[in-house]
Amino acid sequence: MSFHWPWALAALLVVPLLLLVRWFLNRRRKRTAVTVSSVALIRAALPGRSAWRRRIPVYLFLAGLVALSGALARPQARLSVPANNTSILLAIDVSGSMCSTDVQPNRLSAAVDAARKFVKAQGDGTKIGLVAFSGIAGLLVTPTTDKDKLLDAIDTLKTARGTAIGQAILTSIDAIAEMNPDVAATGADLGDAAPNTAGDYEPDTIVVLTDGSNTTGVDPVTAAEQAAARKVRVFTIGFGTTTPSQMVCTADQVSGDSFMGGGGFRGGGGFGGGGRGRVQEIDEDALTKVADLTGGQYFKAQDADELNGVLGDLPKEIGLHKENVEISFWFVLAGAVLVFTGLALSLWWSRGPARR
Repeated sequence: MSFHWPWALAALLVVPLLLLVRWFLNRRRKRTAVTVSSVALIRAALPGRSAWRRRIPVYLFLAGLVALSGALARPQARLSVPANNTSILLAIDVSGSMCSTDVQPNRLSAAVDAARKFVKAQGDGTKIGLVAFSGIAGLLVTPTTDKDKLLDAIDTLKTARGTAIGQAILTSIDAIAEMNPDVAATGADLGDAAPNTAGDYEPDTIVVLTDGSNTTGVDPVTAAEQAAARKVRVFTIGFGTTTPSQMVCTADQVSGDSFMGGGGFRGGGGFGGGGRGRVQEIDEDALTKVADLTGGQYFKAQDADELNGVLGDLPKEIGLHKENVEISFWFVLAGAVLVFTGLALSLWWSRGPARR
């Protein structure tokens, strides 16, 4: 918890001042006390009040004053709150290995279907951008609320050679920087800024979906350090299995730069890398480090259902970010309740005997 006006905490001095005044008045009362013939008669005439009945109202009243004094300093608590200006950069791997058929009909088709469902499920005010990466990374759609534009771009994804996960993260950062002035572009000098570890993040988020490991360009962890320094979270998804499988993509899923290169057409309307099965290893260590370093989370999805589940649950994490929320109201409420409770108990317990 922090205080917006910490100097206002000086109001807490009213509590020891009141205690000092009370002590002074009690001492003065003792000096002016009169002598009576029978103390027992005086006690009998006064209403009975035990020591705790005398003290509880005082303690409640003082605690209320402490709370009210604290409210003057405008206390703030760091809470997870929904972001109403969230933008999500969805970076999808379109390397040649996305033609693997360990996920039917192939990984790319399953990823495209999941991405479409993800876009359709978002609220109308959520901005989504699309980055596709293979050996290079490119921004296909700047963050927008136009779902039709996003869906059309997702449908045009084609495979190519290489996997540049780190470059995809940097490209996503630059796309965010174009819209959020609080996020510096990747070419900007941040000085000696250390990676963010305080949990204070920008509402903009990057989601990286990949089925392999980085093969070209900047290292993903190095790129993640750039994101962390800018307080941008990166959520990573490792997609696919380690089961050897055939590489099959349809004609419209293969670009001229694909490792298949327009190779032999095979029965069933697909292109393939021969009849051999291939094992695609996901670099889970790197993806986990990227997520941990930036305050995101790593997920593993081995089939289409798991991928849909991961993307479906992401908004619960992405839609929250930490910020300072003023809680003065609760201090005022608590203080008022304590003060009035203390006064009410004092009056109730001090009332005289009921008249008949």
